Amino acid sequence: MNVLDENIPRSQRELLRGWRIPIRQIGYDIGRRGMKDDEIISFLHQLRRPTFFTRDPGFYERRLCHVRYCLAYLAVDKYETALFVRRLLRHREFDTEAKRMGAVIRVSHAGLSVWPLHAEQEAHLEWTD
Repeated sequence: MNVLDENIPRSQRELLRGWRIPIRQIGYDIGRRGMKDDEIISFLHQLRRPTFFTRDPGFYERRLCHVRYCLAYLAVDKYETALFVRRLLRHREFDTEAKRMGAVIRVSHAGLSVWPLHAEQEAHLEWTD
């Protein structure tokens, strides 16, 4: 399940849906508006294998790695988020839920910075498209 934080603009949510990427957004389709970061983490534990996309840099922390979800911090302009969600979901290292689970990912124009589950070091990947 792909979950967008409420800080992702509606236009970007609609663009993703137009591309037939299944997503749900906190405060609109799932959860409630105004959820705090710790509430979101608890909420993700209740969902089946979610990948959570946010523009909040506080979610890019190694300590947040967990086998039951993936966190993707989008370090791009708010009107580029849909494009970078799609790019991440198509990246050969993260193109399935199984490949994403446990990872905390920073998505940017330069590429991907990743904290894999149980890793001692951050990994850096380039875009493949």
